[in-house]
Amino acid sequence: MKRASFQPMPCPVAHALECIGDGWSLLILRDAFYGLRRFDEFLYSLGIASSTLTRRLNDLVAAGLLERRPYQDNPPRHEYHLTEAGRDLRPVILTLMSWGARHTSGSDKVALIDQSTGKPVALALVDANTGKPITREEHQLQLAENADELTQWRLRTGQSYRQADAQVHLIAE
Repeated sequence: MKRASFQPMPCPVAHALECIGDGWSLLILRDAFYGLRRFDEFLYSLGIASSTLTRRLNDLVAAGLLERRPYQDNPPRHEYHLTEAGRDLRPVILTLMSWGARHTSGSDKVALIDQSTGKPVALALVDANTGKPITREEHQLQLAENADELTQWRLRTGQSYRQADAQVHLIAE
């Protein structure tokens, strides 16, 4: 069953999901970050049907997240390498890994460590310009001048809830 496309939605999150696809595609990308490259490696790691893997790899190549490179002529075989766009998803994959380790059971088998200290890394979203952590209190989304009505409504509605929550928080203190 083909899912509905997110492409018509004027939203960077929807467009990113259109490129990434689904959970299997995220796991393929995770494995590519681990260093896996070959079809049989992905197949072994994921335990999915080869037809499903073929579709997802083709989708990731078409989306520009993976690049197919030949490594054998007879029979023809290919490796899959992360493109620049694929490599740019590393913070997303690492954040999902950190979230999973924190909020789901049995997900603490792999951790990101600092190679020089051997200690686990505490991931944080920071402004690369200032080094300040991104917080709800100090940062907000800004609409483009040509934002569509639904996007404007979405941000206005969310902002009104955040303002109400902030007032309740102030009263509680």
